[in-house]
Amino acid sequence: MATSDIEAQRRILNRLRRARGQLDAVIAAAETGRSCREVVTQLAAVSSALDRAGFAIISTAMKDCIADPDGSNRDENITTEELEKLFLTLA
Repeated sequence: MATSDIEAQRRILNRLRRARGQLDAVIAAAETGRSCREVVTQLAAVSSALDRAGFAIISTAMKDCIADPDGSNRDENITTEELEKLFLTLA
């Protein structure tokens, strides 16, 4: 995930770390025999956190594309068509 926006990268990494913590909670709940409701609730939180991180990554890449449409200053040479496909995989 290459981006020139350090603040966006920090927010994305925080989201991913939060998702990892929530996944650890799902695993612990399943291992200790917690109720189905608790496990599924935690699992939904993980899924939502990962989706938000994915959308934030794509959003940041789109901003980079707008700022540098020819791609000369971007680390990743990703097209808007590729970004659209990535976005749709999360939708």
